[in-house]
Formats: sequence, structure tokens, C-alpha cells
Amino acid sequence: MTAASLPGGITGFSSSAQAMSLVAFTTVATITLLLCVMTGPDRDDLVEFYTGYNSLSPMRNGLAIAGDYISAATVLSTGGIIALTGYDGVVLALSTALSLMLLMFLLAEPLRNAGRFTMGDVLARRMPGRAVRITACAVTIAALLPLMLVQLAGTGDLLAFILGFSSDALKTGCIIGIGALMISYAAIGGMKGTALIQILKIVMLLGSGLVVAGLILHRFDWDPGALFAAAAKNSGVGPAFLHSGLEFAGGPAPRLDMISSELTVVLGGACLPHITMRMYTANSARQVRRSMSWAVPSVALFVPVITVVGFGATALIGRATIAAADPQGRTAYLLGSRAAFGTDVSTVATLLFTAVTAAIFLTLLASVAGMILACANSLAHDVFAALRHETPPRREMTTARLSAMAVGAVAILLATLVQHRSLQPLATLSFCIGASSIAPALVYSLFWRRYTRTGLLWTLIGGTLTTLVLMTGTSLVSGSPAAAFPEADFNWFPFTTTGLLSIPLGFAYGWLGTLASGRGQAAEQRRQYEAVEGWILAGATRRSG
Repeated sequence: MTAASLPGGITGFSSSAQAMSLVAFTTVATITLLLCVMTGPDRDDLVEFYTGYNSLSPMRNGLAIAGDYISAATVLSTGGIIALTGYDGVVLALSTALSLMLLMFLLAEPLRNAGRFTMGDVLARRMPGRAVRITACAVTIAALLPLMLVQLAGTGDLLAFILGFSSDALKTGCIIGIGALMISYAAIGGMKGTALIQILKIVMLLGSGLVVAGLILHRFDWDPGALFAAAAKNSGVGPAFLHSGLEFAGGPAPRLDMISSELTVVLGGACLPHITMRMYTANSARQVRRSMSWAVPSVALFVPVITVVGFGATALIGRATIAAADPQGRTAYLLGSRAAFGTDVSTVATLLFTAVTAAIFLTLLASVAGMILACANSLAHDVFAALRHETPPRREMTTARLSAMAVGAVAILLATLVQHRSLQPLATLSFCIGASSIAPALVYSLFWRRYTRTGLLWTLIGGTLTTLVLMTGTSLVSGSPAAAFPEADFNWFPFTTTGLLSIPLGFAYGWLGTLASGRGQAAEQRRQYEAVEGWILAGATRRSG
């Protein structure tokens, strides 16, 4: 069942209200594009494009990090899992906050100290070479492209649900139009422009979410227990909704599957390149600590908001209705927001709901723009600039903007091809690559003295290939009605995520590769690391090279 075929009571707004949402979307797009034009770097100002000249205050940088971290996939997919599976969804939401805390306490300062513009800079600091930079770029794209497709492909369905149309041609047009806008943000605004959009997005998302959560709690006399009881009653599964195991109940080992999923989110979410690139915008170790002290509470605040909205959707309209609107529950956040206003749709309620939809729309725009920028920066700086001994800043800047256009165009094309498939395996793939390839590479590079170039390449390539192979065998790809290919069945891996096997293998590849390098190379790498150890770990002044 599509959004357009649902009864009017689901969304509850007239055509005039839908027109108001369309006006809000157009206004948001115009204002944000204008912000990018006004704050964008000069044509040959490379440092400003990559880092915004480190000019963002800790509060603004922290809000931008939180904005990057809370993507549209997080809002819509996590909200849907909470509405459909209850307790398991809440654990997933808590894992996202825990992931950012891991980044804050373990990796943020060393990343800032070792990095300059991209993840390739961090990895090549100890082990210079084209192979390292090109591999880092390939893994960056492999990790972020699936997540871009999830959000771009979901754009058509989301706008169809809000605006009330069902035409596939219009959905495809939405993907192309929104994708072109996201490319413009990345190419014109650079790091500073996308940061301002992320700040606007997180303020709107948290502000509107707090209002909706307050309205839902007010409907239950501010008693969370009554809300949870009503959600369990309307879930169709009774008390099981408030206990673990519902999301993975169909698998052969639900407990292990849940552990694998949470481990993947905690490690993968913290290390995705569009998140770590924000660490390079801080101009001191103290500033990156202060930035993270704003980012973590912002994300932590969103966890109870999305929990209340998700449970509220189930309590007020029922789990069956949510699943009928979308089997993965991606419209649950909007349905819960709508249900919070009750049956009497006043002008104020219409305006508030329009603010919610505008916040979701801005979340879509900002999330993909940040990912396009991370991929474009890596292509320009780690591949094209690294191939030349001396690359003029203007040429590298032009290359970065052309790279943004190329990455965005590929993402748009692929999104139009996968829009009618289940998108869950793509989102899972991004987090699995982050946890199985990028996380081991960063931890070893920043903290292990003997780590060698061979070990690094084995980690990045081995972890990524292992994840890709294992993912093809999960039930998210085939063998179930909700899979990407429901008509086929080549399901041979017993878990929905690869983390339980691919994460240990990712670390093992690095260890084995280092052993295979021999004692001579390991001793040389140890000497190179000791020369910069205090600089990486203690926050010495960052070099310009």
C-alpha cells in the first residue's frame, strides 16, 4: 500500500495543508542554498573549503557534528524500528548515542591531531604513499555511497507520503531534483556552508521533536508508563513489545543477532568519514573536546524524543497502521507527529506539522550533502592531488567541486534504480564497513606502534571485501518478504548484520598483515610512530603537511 492510497485520516491534512508543506520545502531549499552561496569559500581558498578555516565556535561545530550524525536514515529508520519493535528500537537509538561517546572519548582528539582534511591524511601521516591514500578514498566511498542511496531513494517516497502523490515519475523527479540541490550545497558551500545547514537542521529537528514529544506525553497525562502500556496494547504482540527479541525473532540466533547489530552501530557510526571529517575543523585539542561536549548531549537529547514519538505512534494509531503505510516503518515519525495533534486539525497544528515535515526535509538535504562533501574531498585530496607532486590550490578546489558533481550524479542514478527495493541492507552495509574496516584501521594507526603499511592495506581491503561478501548472504538481501530481492533465496549467513564476524576479522587482518611485513618494517614503523606519538596523543600543534 502506498502513501497515496491510504485514507485521509492517516495524514489528516487537506490539500491546502499539503500546499503549505510544499511552500515550506521550497523556502527551506532557497534559504539554505543562499546560505551556501554567502558562506562558500573563494575559488582558490583550499583550506576554507576543506575546514572552513577552523572558524566555527565549539558550539556551532558541535551542533554540526550532531547534525551530521543524526541523518535522515537515523530519524526515519530508527523511529520506524521503535514503533514496530519497541524495546529493540530503543536499544538501537541508545547505541547511536553510545557510538558518539566512543568517538568523543577515544578518537576525537587523536583524529584532530593527526588529520588535516580527510581520513587519508590520518592514515598517511605515519605511512605516506599513494596506495594508502587511494585505498582510503575507495573505502570512504564504499562506506558512504550506500547510505547516500538510502536517503536519496527514500526522498521520493517521503515526499509522496507528505504531499499525497503516487506517480513513480514524480518520485524519480524528486530524487533528481533533491540530489541536484545536495550537490550544490557540497560544491558551493564547502565545509562551512554544509556546517551551517547542519546547525539549522539540528535546531529545527530537536525543536520540533521536543514539541511533538511534549504533546504526546500530554495526551497520557505526562506518564511514560501509561504511554508504554498503550503502545504495547496497540502493538498486536502484547508485553513482548516491551522486551528484547522482537526485531530478531525470526532469525536462528536472535540474541547473537542483536549483539551483532548493536556492536556494528556503536563502532561503525563513530568512524564513518563524514563524521570524522568534522574533527579536522577544530583548531585545537581543547576545541574538539568542547565541540564534542555539545554534540553528545544533542544526540542524547534526541534519543528520548524519538523514543516518545515512536511509542506514541504505536499507542495512538496502532502498529498495523504504521506497517501498512510502510513495512519498514519509515513514516512512523511523521505518523506519530500527526497523531500528537489529535483529530481536531487547527491552524496551529497545521503549522506545527509543517515545521516537522520541513525539519525532516532539511535533514535529508543536509545529511547527503555532508556525505557528498566527504567523498569529494577524499577524491580531490587523496587521489587527484596525491598523483601530482605540486597541485595548485585553485586546481584542487576545482577538482573537489567536480568530484562532488560526479559523486552526486552517480548517487542520483543509482538511487533511481534501487528506489523500489528494500533499502535496509544498504544502510546496514555502510555501518558494517565503518565497523569492520575503518574502525580497526583508525585504532591501529593511532595507537599501535608496530602497525605497518601492509597491515593497514589488509585491514581496509580485507575488512571491506569481507563485509561485502557476508552481506550478500544475509536475510536483508534475499530469503524473506522484506528483503531487497524477495523473489530470490541465497541466504546463507545467519545474522542480519555482518559485525559479529567481520569486525574481529577486520582487526585480525591488520595484525596478520603487520606480522607478514617482517620485523624490519615493523621496527621502522615503530620508530616513525614514536617520532609523532606525543604530537598525535598529547595535542601538540598540528603540522601543515
